[in-house]
Amino acid sequence: MPYLKNGNARIYYEVHGTNEGRSPLLLTHGYSSTSEMWKGQVEELSKSFRLVVWDMRGHGLTEVDPADDQTAYSERTTMSDMSALLDHVVADPDEKVIVGGLSLGGYMSLAFYRSHPERVKALLIIDTGPGFKKDSARDAWNETAFATADKFSKGGLEVLRSMSAERASVNHRSAHGLVMAARGMLTQRDSSVIDSLAAVKVPALVVVGAEDKPFLAASQYMTNKIPGAKKVVVPDAGHAVNIDQPKRFLEAVMPFLNEVENRQNEPKAKALL
Repeated sequence: MPYLKNGNARIYYEVHGTNEGRSPLLLTHGYSSTSEMWKGQVEELSKSFRLVVWDMRGHGLTEVDPADDQTAYSERTTMSDMSALLDHVVADPDEKVIVGGLSLGGYMSLAFYRSHPERVKALLIIDTGPGFKKDSARDAWNETAFATADKFSKGGLEVLRSMSAERASVNHRSAHGLVMAARGMLTQRDSSVIDSLAAVKVPALVVVGAEDKPFLAASQYMTNKIPGAKKVVVPDAGHAVNIDQPKRFLEAVMPFLNEVENRQNEPKAKALL
């Protein structure tokens, strides 16, 4: 199985498709899910893109030294893991990547763009919130994140069985990793990501399930704030939109992805004339 060593972690990842001249597409899963959540899209997406999926720290098959403390699980270390992964799988350091994810994975994608805008060609933000401007709202979110950590600390991986589709049947190395990820990666420290939305200068697509009530307003907010962003609401889908409606999900994202790709290839085509 493919692993990438980055600091104190061995990051599990998969690369699907070897399309020369096609953009890499990095997809990141949500909290307490894994790269397996994208299995329904791998075949179709890898026909057109070099699809990279991976397990964040604390999740799936990724390993972190058990002696490491909470600092090993953070937004900062996640950015480092994403950078190391792209350094490893993208041969040309100047090649830009389409970056996207669901929920926590979408938030981390926005954070990655904020940290490394020069590496990103487009953003695909799925059933995601951009964080909070007000300290009170952030504190309330963090209370929920800590409560989630406590739930996994007490109930172990059995807690997953009662959760949504993208989490109920996945495998993780231990509940300890999910506890650490909830306390360090799911919690938020400031408003830097939500404050950065207006500065996004790449094409962005916001996707949300019509039944994902907690994220409908957040999705509209991001669409309004990100210059030129487009939004698609997928009918009869909840938070795990790509699992609830795999066909409709692809119908929602493929026109956007192809448009981004065609835009990149236009200068090349003109140069040949």
